[in-house]
Amino acid sequence: MKRKKFSWLFVFAIIGVLIFTTACNSSSSSGGDGDDEIVIGVLLSQTGALEAYGLQTERGFEIGLDYATDGTREVAGKKIKVIYEDTETLPEVAVQKATKLLDEDEVDFLVGSSSSGDTLAVLPLVEEYETIMVVEPAVADSITGSEFNKYIFRTARNSSQDAVAGASAIAGPGVKIATLAPDYSFGWDGVKAFKDAAEELGAEIVHEEYADPQATDFTSNIQKIIDSDPEYLFVIWSGQNSPWQQIADMKLQERGIKISTGAPDIAALSIMEPLIGMEGFSVYYYELPDNEINDYLIEEHKERYDGDVPDLFTAGGMSAAIAIVEALKQSDGDTDADTLIEIMEGMSFETPKGTMTFREEDHQALQTLYAIRLEKKEGVPYPVPVLIRELSPEETAPPIMNQ
Repeated sequence: MKRKKFSWLFVFAIIGVLIFTTACNSSSSSGGDGDDEIVIGVLLSQTGALEAYGLQTERGFEIGLDYATDGTREVAGKKIKVIYEDTETLPEVAVQKATKLLDEDEVDFLVGSSSSGDTLAVLPLVEEYETIMVVEPAVADSITGSEFNKYIFRTARNSSQDAVAGASAIAGPGVKIATLAPDYSFGWDGVKAFKDAAEELGAEIVHEEYADPQATDFTSNIQKIIDSDPEYLFVIWSGQNSPWQQIADMKLQERGIKISTGAPDIAALSIMEPLIGMEGFSVYYYELPDNEINDYLIEEHKERYDGDVPDLFTAGGMSAAIAIVEALKQSDGDTDADTLIEIMEGMSFETPKGTMTFREEDHQALQTLYAIRLEKKEGVPYPVPVLIRELSPEETAPPIMNQ
């Protein structure tokens, strides 16, 4: 009986091996198509307070893929597939959408997102799934600082780069400055970085005011700033709800308080008429960079989108796409994360803003920013950021904060 039992077990074992082998061969065969495709998942705000930024990123990413692949959407013989997911500008939704992209769609890269809060919520997932995430346009310092992991690379500038650019425009010995920012990670990190940079130049931060990012009435916030009696108000803001109109209505400049900020997107520039003459900085305005890639972006964007020009974060979306394609060219299409990390650390690549370089220590892209003045330009229905001077990648390099 024992010998007979052994014989049946042997038969079952052989059948099992054959089934397993067939399944593996079938899986390998069906996976061959997948091996010929690179899948990129893009998280962005298609709804919510940062919807405009999501649209800018998406348009730039689309143009960037075509530019970097000469219109083929192919690299190293592999087709590129892009899946866009709306985070709704809500961290919990961002986590759900990122999990879907990583688990179900098995993306080779993540890109995004429009919100620093959304992005910070997703960072642990890319480490868990060992997948490269190119962060664009979220700026919170903590993304490449305290919350950094090795799978994160950022083409967006961070808050400290903004801070260096902003402080260079107004800070000096004895200058009194108040700040206004939204009450979440983007605002907190931005103010901390600006304060550090301004105080290093000898300025005094006399008041920090944080406002509800969903608010439509900033009267009480602005009054507190007035009461602190600063020489300058430095504003850090993003999104549809902005304080510009009430800053103008409450006549801060007539009270001797000069306004400074990063020049926002075109929609927000349209309500900054009272700030003509203001000096600050810009992440990107389409007339500021002078290079062939930016020329391509402007021309292609106008052709695709009814004559519209690229906006604040369009160049960033394009830069993220170029970075991914450049890394894949160097890896010959290999999407292994460790292989890509080795390539991308220290990698330089050309963008609409000139040369960017992923700093080896924290994977933050060093990049050009722009000192600007808002001026009235004939035929343009909003104040235009006019170049004072370029701020080089070396000049705006932020401190390394992930160690």
